[in-house]
Amino acid sequence: MTPQDDLAPSDGLFSRLRAAAADEWVAYAKHPFVARLAAGDLPKACFRRYLGQDYLFLIHFARAYALAAYKGETLEDIRQAAEGMKAILDVEIGLHIEFCAGWGMDEAEMAALPEAAETMAYTRYVLERGLAGDLLDLHVALAPCILGYAEIGRRIAREKAGALGDNPYRAWIEMYAGEDYAEVARAEAEQLDRILLRRTGLAAQEIDGARWESLVTTFREACRLEAAFWQMGLDTA
Repeated sequence: MTPQDDLAPSDGLFSRLRAAAADEWVAYAKHPFVARLAAGDLPKACFRRYLGQDYLFLIHFARAYALAAYKGETLEDIRQAAEGMKAILDVEIGLHIEFCAGWGMDEAEMAALPEAAETMAYTRYVLERGLAGDLLDLHVALAPCILGYAEIGRRIAREKAGALGDNPYRAWIEMYAGEDYAEVARAEAEQLDRILLRRTGLAAQEIDGARWESLVTTFREACRLEAAFWQMGLDTA
């Protein structure tokens, strides 16, 4: 059993997209940044660079949920998007700031950082897909981030089997390996399937043709940009 097995249905859209973009997914989910973080030997300057850019990323993530509310076709869509944006603004950013304080970084410092090209590339890509496409396009662009972090955290925790010890990145690993974040990932996988069914009348295993190829292209590109975001941190060394 692989770490994503209970995060998304095996016959759901996320699982099918993940399989179609297998090479890009592995390059992202098992990037050297992730491997070194799991081993505990990632240079701390690399992690600090990542944390600062991730703060800026979260701001744009909130904007993406605002766009999702605009693109929503039902009251349920709008509520789900509003709840996601509220969770980012009222909870996740606060937790990130608190976590970063332990690494000697305050909010003013992070807010003043220039955006890395890699941060701009992925966040603007997500927003562009939402603007040019529909709600499904937007969620497919977001899925590698939301579900990927859950898979990465759970895989590391499982492979280390409680042996994280004094790994300096233990708190980060445990946060994304935890059940609270797993619930966020599962909700996103369910949302993908709901939107697909409503827009096309098709289940994930039935969609094909140009629409399917477009979704795969979006998912692959999002994975590629996520891998570049990791590389941005690693290149700090």
